[in-house]
Amino acid sequence: MNAGGDHPPAVPQAACPPVPSPFDPATHRKTIRHLDLPGHAHELTFSSYQRWALLTDHQVLAMLATSIMRATEGHQYDLLAFVFMPEHVHLLAHPNHGASPIAALLYAIKRPFSFRVKQLLQQCNDPMLHRLTIRDRPGKASFRFWQEGPGYDRNVTDPSVLARMIDYIHHNPVRRGLCAVAADYAWSSWRAYHPSEMPVDPRHPLVRVSSCS
Repeated sequence: MNAGGDHPPAVPQAACPPVPSPFDPATHRKTIRHLDLPGHAHELTFSSYQRWALLTDHQVLAMLATSIMRATEGHQYDLLAFVFMPEHVHLLAHPNHGASPIAALLYAIKRPFSFRVKQLLQQCNDPMLHRLTIRDRPGKASFRFWQEGPGYDRNVTDPSVLARMIDYIHHNPVRRGLCAVAADYAWSSWRAYHPSEMPVDPRHPLVRVSSCS
C-alpha cells in the first residue's frame, strides 16, 4: 500500500532515488553534531536502512506518527512540520523549556518504532524481517529499520528560512513525482497549515502551526 494520496501508483521497494535538499544534508551525515541551542528549531532528516522504500504502508506510517507524537510530547518539543517519504523522513521540531537533547528525541522516535515494526513483521512472517536482520559479527545479529548514523540536523532561527523550510518539506512529494500537488499527499503536515481546504488526518502527529508559514 502506498503512502501518497488515495489512489497513487505503487512505489516498489528500493525504487526511489534520493532527492537532494537545497540544504545538502548528504554532505553532513558523517560528521554531524547536534547543536542543542535554546530557541533554535531543528530540521531533522533520517533514512530507512539502505534507503530502501520501507515507508509506504499506511499501518507502518501510522505507527511512525504515533512514535513521533509520543517522543515530541515526552521530550518537550513542538512539531512544526513533517513529511514521510518512501525512504526518509523530514521533521521540523522546536524545543520547549526543559527539552531533551536532539539525540534523545531521535532515539525516542526511532527505537520504539523499530521495535514495533519488528513485532509486526514477526506476526506476519514477512520476509522483510530477514532482509532487515543484519549480522554485525559472528553470532550477533540485529534488526535494523533505520540507516545508521544521526541523519541530518540543521538549526534554524531566521523566520524566513523557517517558512521556506516548511514549504520545502510539504512540497518534497511533488518534486519526487509522488503527487501532483502537496494537498494530495497523505503523510505530511500540509493539512495542518490548510485546515479550511482539507481536514487533518487523525493518524497524523500533532503539529503546532508556525506563524512563519
